[in-house]
Amino acid sequence: MGIIAWILIGLFAGIIAKMLMPGKDPGGIIITILIGIAGGLLGGWLGKVIFGVDSIDGFFEISTWVAAIVGSLILLGVFRLFRRARH
Repeated sequence: MGIIAWILIGLFAGIIAKMLMPGKDPGGIIITILIGIAGGLLGGWLGKVIFGVDSIDGFFEISTWVAAIVGSLILLGVFRLFRRARH
């Protein structure tokens, strides 16, 4: 997948993660994209390590989206913990 595909997956995965974890989040669309991209990479890595599967196959593969969303949820939760600790 190309960089444009990762940015699109990151954008949508970050938005979906924010919808699944309601609450007030600091950060706008850029933070959402960054959390989504990093979450996709984290989800793909965790899928490979824990389950031994290549979960990032292609843009239209469900495993890619599930991995990106799960990874984004994890990172969004960590992001919220650190933001709350600072305030």
